This record gives sequence, C-alpha cells and structure tokens, in this order.
Amino acid sequence: MIMAKKQTSFIDMQFITSSISTMLVLLLLGMVVFFVLSANNLSKYVRENISFSVMLSDDMKEPEALSFQKELNKREYVKESTYISKERALKEQTEAMGTNPAEFIGRNPFNASIEVNLKAEYAHSDSIKWIEKEIVANNKVLEIDYPENLLEEVNRNISRISLGLLILAALLTLISFALINNTIRLAIHSKRFLIHTMTLVGASWGFIRRPFLWKNVWIGIVAAILADLALIGMAYALVNYWPELIELITPSTMLTVMISVFVFGVIITLMCAYISINKYLRMKASTLYYI
Repeated sequence: MIMAKKQTSFIDMQFITSSISTMLVLLLLGMVVFFVLSANNLSKYVRENISFSVMLSDDMKEPEALSFQKELNKREYVKESTYISKERALKEQTEAMGTNPAEFIGRNPFNASIEVNLKAEYAHSDSIKWIEKEIVANNKVLEIDYPENLLEEVNRNISRISLGLLILAALLTLISFALINNTIRLAIHSKRFLIHTMTLVGASWGFIRRPFLWKNVWIGIVAAILADLALIGMAYALVNYWPELIELITPSTMLTVMISVFVFGVIITLMCAYISINKYLRMKASTLYYI
C-alpha cells in the first residue's frame, strides 16, 4: 500500500508530460545524429565505389596478372579488385558500342586490366598519386586511369555537406538543451515553495536535491527509451521501403544513435534539474512570489 502511494506520487501527470516533451526533443536530436552518421556512411560508400583501372601490358599473362591482383588485394589501401581479361574487355565494349572493334582492326585492341576500389580514407588525389607510383613500379603495368576530376568534386561536395550537418547538429544541440531546460525548470518552479519549506525545517541542500534529481534522471531514461524506439521504427521503415539503404543505416550506426540519445537524455535532464534546484535554494522567501 505504501509502495503504491510512493509510485503514484513519483509517476504523476507532470512526470508523464515532462517525459513526452523531453522525448520529442531527444527524437529531434537523435535524427540529427542519425543523418550525420548516415552522411558519413554515404561518403564512405561513394568513395569506395569510385574505381580506377590498372592497365596491363600484353607481356603479363593471365596467371601472372591474377597473382599481381592477389598482391594488390593485400595492400592496406585496396578494398577490393576485379580482373578484366582482354576477352572480357572486348565483350563489354562490343555490348556497349553495338559492334565488334576486332572485326575492323583484325585483332583485339584492348588490354587486360585490374579494376581497383580503394578504401575510403585513401580515396583522395594526394593518396592516389603515391599509390600510382607504387603500382607502376611494376614494368608490366602500362598506366593507371582514374577519374581525378570526379574524385575531387565528390570530396569537395562531401566536405561541404559534412560541415553543414555539423553546424546544424551543434545548433540543434543548443536548442535541445534550451527546450529540455525550460521543461524541467517549469516542473521544478511549481515546487519552489516546497523547496523553501524544506530549507526552513533544516533539510540540507543535498537531501532536498536528491528526489528531484532522481525523478529527472528517470524522466531522461524514459524519454530516451521512447525516442530510441521511435528512431528504430523509422530506420526499419526506411530500410524496408528501400533495402539498398542498409549500406547507410548499419547496425553500428543505429547503436551509436541510441547510445547518444540515451546518454544525452540522462545527462541533460540531470544537469538542468541541478541548475534549477540550486536557483530556488538560493532564493529568499520574498522573491518566490514574484517569479
């Protein structure tokens, strides 16, 4: 019976409304973190799907070329590679052009090649320059063909988008802090006379703070769990509608988003509650009637 009374007094209408208000703010913040991480995954995906061709001379026979491909795959900057034989190159060009160039020239004009996809952190013009020098050290490599202009344009656009998202994230973090702080401050404002009465009977500041801090920590926990559930539902709906998004909305991304929302929800509610309670603890009785 006593436990029921305590539970009723702890989870009241104020607790529910504060949890819902805080949840909506955390949901907004979680969406920003989600988009920032997804944009990072997108930039990685785009960089790793821009390939360059290692053109091989006719002196390099297929067994030697496959051995060279395996050697390339072991290097730290290579994500994956694909060997394209002279015959396959001719077939692909014939399908693309609609005619067989070998019929006019009398021989296969194409060279065998290895299509290389770099890891995202190496997909920059500076990195490719020293990678090119390292690969062409093999005297049976004719040249390396890569879309330098496309790569620079992609990296430039990714940098702009990343900067914009980081500024947006910082701005919304400040807004979220202000909104949650306002919600908690209003909730504690209604208890300002109770706080003052407790100071009059000799209660220490720590004793007075404790129930308020615990209550707001639980508000943060409940709000974070609700926000995380909503974010998981949204992510599931997106992947279910467009399965290719699984490359961007990875389990590690969602885990990071959920942890960020949970940690932010608990810390921000605890901090705001501590600041608001201290404000009323310092106030004189005459001031309480005019705020």
